[in-house]
Amino acid sequence: MIRGAARPGLSVLSRTDTPVPITNGTHITVLSRIDILIIAAYLCGIVSLGFWAGQRRRKGGEGSQYFLAGNTLTWPVIGLAMFAANISTVHLVSLAESAYKYGLVYGNFEWMAGFTLVLLSLFFAPLYLRSRVTTLPDYLERRYNRECRDWLAVISIVSAIVIHIGVALYTAAWVLRGILGISPAATIMGIDALLFFIIIIGALTGIYTMMGGLLAVVLTESAQTVLLIAGAVVITVVGFVRVGGWSGLASTLATQPHPMAGSGAVTWGTGNFLGLLRPAGDPSGLPWYSIFLGYPVLGIWYWCCDQTIVQRVLAAKDERHARLGPLFCASVKILPVFFFVLPGVICVALVQQGVLGRGPVAPADTYTFMIMHLLPAGLKGLIAAAMLAAAMQTCSAALNSTATLFAYDIVKRRRPDTSDHELVTIGKRVTVAATVLAIALSPLFGHYATIIEGLNRLISFIAPPITAVFLFGVFWKKASGRGAYITLLAGAGAGFIAFVLDWYGWYRGNFMMTAFYLLVFCALVMTGASLALPEPLKEEATGLVWERWRDALRGEWRGPGDYRLLAGLVVCVFACLYYAFR
Repeated sequence: MIRGAARPGLSVLSRTDTPVPITNGTHITVLSRIDILIIAAYLCGIVSLGFWAGQRRRKGGEGSQYFLAGNTLTWPVIGLAMFAANISTVHLVSLAESAYKYGLVYGNFEWMAGFTLVLLSLFFAPLYLRSRVTTLPDYLERRYNRECRDWLAVISIVSAIVIHIGVALYTAAWVLRGILGISPAATIMGIDALLFFIIIIGALTGIYTMMGGLLAVVLTESAQTVLLIAGAVVITVVGFVRVGGWSGLASTLATQPHPMAGSGAVTWGTGNFLGLLRPAGDPSGLPWYSIFLGYPVLGIWYWCCDQTIVQRVLAAKDERHARLGPLFCASVKILPVFFFVLPGVICVALVQQGVLGRGPVAPADTYTFMIMHLLPAGLKGLIAAAMLAAAMQTCSAALNSTATLFAYDIVKRRRPDTSDHELVTIGKRVTVAATVLAIALSPLFGHYATIIEGLNRLISFIAPPITAVFLFGVFWKKASGRGAYITLLAGAGAGFIAFVLDWYGWYRGNFMMTAFYLLVFCALVMTGASLALPEPLKEEATGLVWERWRDALRGEWRGPGDYRLLAGLVVCVFACLYYAFR
């Protein structure tokens, strides 16, 4: 039983579809039976698909089948799975929220990813595949030493649970509570409504991930990505038509004040809302130089060195698929700016035009507000299902990578005689434990002003030492194991200090520049420690570092499908997009 008043502007789920008046004079329709049926059918279908994947691999319950899908993934599946593992409800909610306040500027986190995915394709992926590592900590041990592997394994598990799973569960629960019109103070069966939804979503995701392994993850991710994009396209197109197309959007933003200007919380206009590159002093706190200096630190860690994302590449059928998969993902990364960020800007213009009354109560409600005001019955359920898809696919990817890291980098290393069957059993138990821990930690993201800001702030403290160690390991033969370990420890210490200063509000600078400064510090430590404590390159590490960076681009020409041609095309496309939206 649900207890508590409905949120302003929304109605608690009822047995009727009667329009309910809201404070700004417009009307909305509560979720109808068809909406609820769509959501229920989706949940049943996606969990069933996960169970089917588990049954499909039951005869070959080997560790490689469970954790790496038997190294059978082709480039379309890899690309879609990487995109799906990255996209979560955070994108649907926080990107629209940030766009409502600042415009398209947070779209930089989507389009800059295209350049780092090119780096993964050209330089990192082939080394990973040639070494046949199961996890990225395994790569660090072969390239450096066992201490580096242990450190990265622990950090990767923590970041997967907190950053990937926790934030996705929190955001999904927040959105579902808003769609159902349940107030923040409400309870369901005696449990806080937000925590109730976190538990339900986390449990369902944990079940099918535990049963099916990576095959279940990539199959459900592929299906969920299609649903996610379809739902986002629908709401964008509907809003775009209502606002009067691009000309109507641009002219409205250029001539009208910000909808929140009267509240005193916003003192800036909306004339530059369609530009991504901002000058120093921009209210968003993301000037252009911080994007170009800070994002590569976050992006290289996330796309090239994070187990949750790169695990799809490690499961590639061969090196060609491992190279093409990230490039395909890069091409898909064009879409989020138009379908996840732009809706927030469209909502601003619709409020300025008077179409949506006074607008959402808070910027965090932007996406939910548009769903409930612009879409008819049936489509509301579709978008709600898309949000569930976004949260569940991110959680499932992180859960599987957590299980892989714990099984191979902690258990298998200490007990080499552990059988594959035992590893799979351990992986399932870790999946359950990680789910419970993520459910407990996810409400902590309420500490930050916006979820996406909190997410990227946390990454900016974690990423620099890992990014530095991988970059030096891939491109510099003289990088030593002792130097790498010292860098990981020093970088983690500096990052923790920055986190504490930020958490308590003692110092809150530009987090992108903080990431850049931390990377410079780690690079200096890595260089100095490697030169002071030199080590000869291990024989097993000779194939894990490029002799010359140009070696990565050599090979037989494969025609229009050659990875070098496609990588150049991806770079050109993103450069043109930046020029158009500068």
